[in-house]
Amino acid sequence: MSTVRLFASLTGNQSHQQVFPILSADTKASIMDSSHLSWLIVRDHHAYLMKQKNIRKPFSTEPGNLTNLSSYRYSGLVHNKTITITPAEKKGINFVYKRVKKANKPAKALVKVTLKQGPRRTLKKISNTIKANKYRSDLRQAALRRASAILRSQRPTKPRKGKAGAAPAAAAAAGTTAAAPKKAE
Repeated sequence: MSTVRLFASLTGNQSHQQVFPILSADTKASIMDSSHLSWLIVRDHHAYLMKQKNIRKPFSTEPGNLTNLSSYRYSGLVHNKTITITPAEKKGINFVYKRVKKANKPAKALVKVTLKQGPRRTLKKISNTIKANKYRSDLRQAALRRASAILRSQRPTKPRKGKAGAAPAAAAAAGTTAAAPKKAE
């Protein structure tokens, strides 16, 4: 006899069964598979953690972490649904997300899509994919920021106009020359 039933039979009050329910096997399995419990176990000690002195919030480099901050919300280790955005080989980005139903088949669990259509269409596709699939809407803004930063880094840099003509003109206006001083003979 379980302790809850024993307590209820001794007190004569059946309401205790509602307060202390007996856990089924499914409930026990879901508690053991809880992302919160997993986070409590791995939050201070895992291979991707980057601790440094005088930094209160350590960084984390695991795949699936969009902001590289070590926090429960962005952790790619403990959640069933994660999003990874990485640069593609030449241009564009790789958008990778997990399929929850294929969690027991690692080869089929990850879906990798390469997006190369241009910045606006790429960001729109990421946003629509997250919205349409109801896939961790709390990560949408972080995913868009990361994708935008990657796409911005892939843009060709424009040559800057030199200020070579401005320095001699400013020196001439001040009455000095930009050349080295002459030695006295």
